[in-house]
Amino acid sequence: MARMVRCVVLKREAEGLDEPPYPGELGQQIYEHVSKEGWQRWLERLTMIINENGLNTADPRSIELIEKHMRGYFFGEGDFGQAPPGFQAGGAKK
Repeated sequence: MARMVRCVVLKREAEGLDEPPYPGELGQQIYEHVSKEGWQRWLERLTMIINENGLNTADPRSIELIEKHMRGYFFGEGDFGQAPPGFQAGGAKK
């Protein structure tokens, strides 16, 4: 039987991740509170964050910014995690 979590992204019960998707305490927190579907939504947002900010995932400063966005997106911490003003997901009509 699949492991179920109360997903902070979907705001409902959903199938949990198979393992922590990120190292350390943050990864464990995500594992405990984010579903597979919620994580996929984050990966889509992450692509936008990397592109919009010209981040390099090998740069420690970029990783720090990504972690701030992760904490904001999943757990409402800080001022990060929201889509930029005027951003519309792919396929959305203005």
